[in-house]
Amino acid sequence: MTDVTQSHPAGRPGGPLSLGGYEIGRIGYGAMQLEHADRGTATRLLRRAVELGVNHIDTASFYGDALVNGHLRAALHPYPEDLVIVSKVGARRVEAPVPLEPAQRPDQLRAQVQLDLRTLGLEQVPVVNLRRLDQPPGILARGADVVPLDDQLAELIALREEGLIGAIGLSNVGMAQIEQALPARIACVQNAYSLLDRSAEAQLALCRAHDIAWVPFFPLGSAFDRLPSPAEDPVVRRIAAERATTPAAVSLAWILRHADNAALIPGTRSVAHLEENLAVADVELTAAHLADLGALGR
Repeated sequence: MTDVTQSHPAGRPGGPLSLGGYEIGRIGYGAMQLEHADRGTATRLLRRAVELGVNHIDTASFYGDALVNGHLRAALHPYPEDLVIVSKVGARRVEAPVPLEPAQRPDQLRAQVQLDLRTLGLEQVPVVNLRRLDQPPGILARGADVVPLDDQLAELIALREEGLIGAIGLSNVGMAQIEQALPARIACVQNAYSLLDRSAEAQLALCRAHDIAWVPFFPLGSAFDRLPSPAEDPVVRRIAAERATTPAAVSLAWILRHADNAALIPGTRSVAHLEENLAVADVELTAAHLADLGALGR
């Protein structure tokens, strides 16, 4: 068995990118789908990801009530020295038809970080993203659950100064909120973004100008949130056929070419699909392809 505790040699899927002072590969892994995987499946997939050079894994304590964190710890602890685990705070798991509820208050953010530390077996979470609940997709904060961003940032800065987190990110935010958070030295922004839905293009550009990593979620759309799937677009499908690859790979490869500050975190429960996702970096798009794809966005 490969010793996953050792640092991986130089060379990362998609090439290197700076994230809050850490060097990551531009193609990482989003662990949310492991909420529906057993321990053996999760262990095989996570160890294979690390073997292939993945050193950026996205998780959250509210994925299965820390179940996913447990998968990560069982598979990879003690962690490779260069593994960057990124978590999210701002919601918590509940037993209800909608299994999440807001947890936006500063004391709740601290409690979630402490839960991450315990369940991941870490002394410091390298990066913690604050998931704001002001706008779709997902649950929304109402009434007393609406908390000023400055209050939340103050708590995260305190956690950073205490050494409990390494860097601060934002998730599901608008332009004004990113600008408001710039003095806090944010490391990354996670927003909905894809080849077809570029409504956050201005936020992407702002992040690029400030050396902030851009981590798109739903880059292949989402049926649940009615976001269009680039993989179903006829232009994308034609280019995929010409390049002998999949429409999904073309859609993800376009993001890597379009935004040099972008880091992808595609998720899967399949080792074969994981390997396909990591091969996205090898998809070659010609100038004509890029022009045709660029014309699709809105």
